[in-house]
Amino acid sequence: MSVKSEQEDAQKLHFVAEGGYPDSKIKAGDWQLQYPFALHSFDVKGHRINYIDEGDPTADPILMVHGNPTWSFYWRRLIAQLSPQYRTVAIDHLGCGLSDKPVDHDYCLQNHIDNLCELIDQLDLSDVTLMAHDWGGSIGLGALLARRERFKRIVLFNTGAFPPPYIPLRIRACRWPVVGRLGVQGLNMFARAAITMATEQPGGLPADVADGLLAPYDNWNHRIAIYKFVKDIPASSGHRTWDVLANLEAQLPQLSDWPILMMWGMKDWCFRPECLRRLQESWPEAEVHEIADAGHYVIEDAHEQVATTVEGFLRRTAF
Repeated sequence: MSVKSEQEDAQKLHFVAEGGYPDSKIKAGDWQLQYPFALHSFDVKGHRINYIDEGDPTADPILMVHGNPTWSFYWRRLIAQLSPQYRTVAIDHLGCGLSDKPVDHDYCLQNHIDNLCELIDQLDLSDVTLMAHDWGGSIGLGALLARRERFKRIVLFNTGAFPPPYIPLRIRACRWPVVGRLGVQGLNMFARAAITMATEQPGGLPADVADGLLAPYDNWNHRIAIYKFVKDIPASSGHRTWDVLANLEAQLPQLSDWPILMMWGMKDWCFRPECLRRLQESWPEAEVHEIADAGHYVIEDAHEQVATTVEGFLRRTAF
């Protein structure tokens, strides 16, 4: 075996050596070369939640909050790029990524918010920049409003923080009784479809990226949170998460004078441009970058543009 091969194998096994994923059945692969981070965890009611904590622990932290069906792997390139200057912390929500996936847990928006607050408190984070995508926007902003004194900036990508104005048909199909659950948890159709439907890259995401995004969701039980996220989208005011989102949106104008950057893949069929416009109603002075040829996985589709814009925003708004 060559020295290079030995080094690559060592990188692939890094997360195991650091006390990583407890299920030895997770499929190893080249995706791990892109995720050479030490793993950390904290406990919530007997369940282990994984997070990444890279960079100078005394530097201003950037808290990265993923959505569905991704995990902290989605932030890998921004972690690598920003960690030399900042402390980068990226959570795997309970049920996602390398965190525990209890089948009997109540996977709802408010509980995800509470778990993120627990991480913020345990790490005693302050002067935090929130960076969020997809469901991570509602989760992250919910935590920010609950711990407002600990935050100072906001960076959002293709997300929402309000009761949904619509639910796309392809999402609604995943909620259908029996058939929807079989598709999402049995065939992993939601996560697999995103490999091509959430990106504008011809043919979908590269194989190693796709493998990384899918790796933790390798059986029925490990896909429980993906399905529960879909079920937690409120279709009416009678759903318990509707009020959580409505209360969240009502508080957004209180943040209108904060430094806020929003970057949007304009070809996103889920968090469509009208979601960006709705956030702009609360934050008319926010810095907005519309990326015409990017989809929902905007960081995958336009990484260089995203990284350059984010770094510039962080420099300009340093205080």
